[in-house]
Amino acid sequence: MNNQLLQAYLSVTDAIAQNASPEAAYRAVEKAISDLIGHRLFTILVRCEGGEEVERVYSSQPEAYPVQGRKRMGPTPWGDLVLTRKQTFLGRDKEAIRWAFPDHELIESLGLGCVINVSVQEGGEILGTLNVLDQEGAYTSEDQVAVVRSFTPLLISALTKSRK
Repeated sequence: MNNQLLQAYLSVTDAIAQNASPEAAYRAVEKAISDLIGHRLFTILVRCEGGEEVERVYSSQPEAYPVQGRKRMGPTPWGDLVLTRKQTFLGRDKEAIRWAFPDHELIESLGLGCVINVSVQEGGEILGTLNVLDQEGAYTSEDQVAVVRSFTPLLISALTKSRK
């Protein structure tokens, strides 16, 4: 295993061991992913009762994307892909951002042009999504998606607490 990746995992598990709050887990995963692949926006969404809406429980830019903001994403193509079919989404460019998100104008106004979305699952149930965005061209490989995806099990407890 890559030493940098191992150190990132250990930093997250140490943070969770010291502080079991969802916020501590969210911050630790954000830092780890930032150190490994970088980002300009990092959010975590919890899937609301009924599955049609998601609610933001963590945001690295709360002024643009505040915590507790909700989006109706279930009946969208993105929702079908990520929330229903449980697939990851690698949006490599602004065209992909426009396809996926109704708030694409705000996303682009922040200088963001690519995204990685991965679901956080427990026993096949989607608890929420982990989302990282950066300037166009920053995310191009499935290896970057795999790095993000590898941290999702570390968020299960935090998202379970956030859903209550």
